[in-house]
Order: sequence, then C-alpha cells, then structure tokens
Amino acid sequence: MHGLSRDGTVGVTVDLAGYIDHTLLKQDATAKDIQCLCGEAVAYHFASVCVNPCRVRMAADFLKGSSVKVCTVIGFPLGANETETKAFEARKAIEAGADELDMVLNIGLLKDGKEEFVRKDITAVVQVAKERGAIVKVILETCLLTRDEKSRACGLCKEAGADYVKTSTGFSASGATVEDVELLRREVGADMGVKASGGIRTRQQALDMIHHGATRIGTSSGIAIVQS
Repeated sequence: MHGLSRDGTVGVTVDLAGYIDHTLLKQDATAKDIQCLCGEAVAYHFASVCVNPCRVRMAADFLKGSSVKVCTVIGFPLGANETETKAFEARKAIEAGADELDMVLNIGLLKDGKEEFVRKDITAVVQVAKERGAIVKVILETCLLTRDEKSRACGLCKEAGADYVKTSTGFSASGATVEDVELLRREVGADMGVKASGGIRTRQQALDMIHHGATRIGTSSGIAIVQS
C-alpha cells in the first residue's frame, strides 16, 4: 500500500484514498449532502463513507455494487448510552446496510475504573457485528484520557474483540495527534487497525498519521487531501 523513503517518511506511493473514511456527521446534513458524499467516495475510491445511522440505508442503496463501504456511528458522540441501546443501534444499522461501526467508548465509566462494564459494553456491539459480518472501531476520545487510560482502553478493546481503535469523534476538545496514533499502535500491536480521526485536513497530516501507525483516516477533507 505504501513505501518508505530513505529518511523513514511515507513515500508518494501511498494510495491515500484507500485509507480514507469520507465523513459527514453534521446534524444538518441533508439527503442531497449524503448523495454528494457517496458520489465523491465512488469517484475517488475512498474506503468508506461515514454517516449518521439515519442515513445508512440511503448510503447503502447509493453505493450498492461499488467497492465503497458504509460506516456509521454508535453511541455517538458521547458514548454514554446503555449497553443494550448500543447493541440495538448496532443491529439496526447493520440491517440497514452498514458494513462498519464506529462505537464510542463509555469514557466516564472508564475513568471510574469500571473496566468490566466497559469491556462488556464493547463486547455487546462486537458480538452483534461479528454475527452479521460487520467490523467495529472503538472511539476512545483520546483528548479526554490520560496516557494510562488510553493504554487501558486499548487493552479492553483487544479483549472485547474489536477490529480497530480510533482516536476521536471530532466533536470533542481536539482530534487526532501523531503521539496518540503512535501510542495506540504500540498498545494494540500489529493485529488491530488504528483509525486517526479529528482535525486531519491536509495530505501531510494524513501521511504523518499513516507513518506512525494509522491504517484508516477519518476526515471530511478527503478530496482536498488526495488532490493536494
């Protein structure tokens, strides 16, 4: 997918489009906006579109027959829903056509030390997804966590069987950083994906994230990134 230059930076052979979840999660996004998003994803060969749950069916219908996946969000953006609600939301999203689920970790309960609850919360969504052939990315909201909490969260995601850890919702105090991507990659190892999301608007930012371990990029600036 990509090559490294002699100085260790990601080379120009990176297929950035293949890393990008083309994202539109604004609450005022219209049907026309979603159709435009899907058309752009097909035209630029992005990995997926990431839309709110109520737009999954529309996106799935538009993208039918294409290689672009449909991604949606669960327990978004706070992660504070009941576990049963997250599992129900996950099932409904997959039934509507979602291939990938980006669920938000219960951040407050992680901070309370309720690790067993947090693990079960993730596991409930993972079980629904695995039974139906979907993948799960767990959003940690790294800007709200200490280094130790990030490490603990990664461990819980691994134990629960999640496919990815993801830095951010894009709706909190700040988004992805190279340091956090590097930390998440180190914690989850080579067998899980790392999605960098939040504030990634330039090609160089995307390349830096990939160089430090990201295997997916969540952004609403995908076209600007691949055209630059």
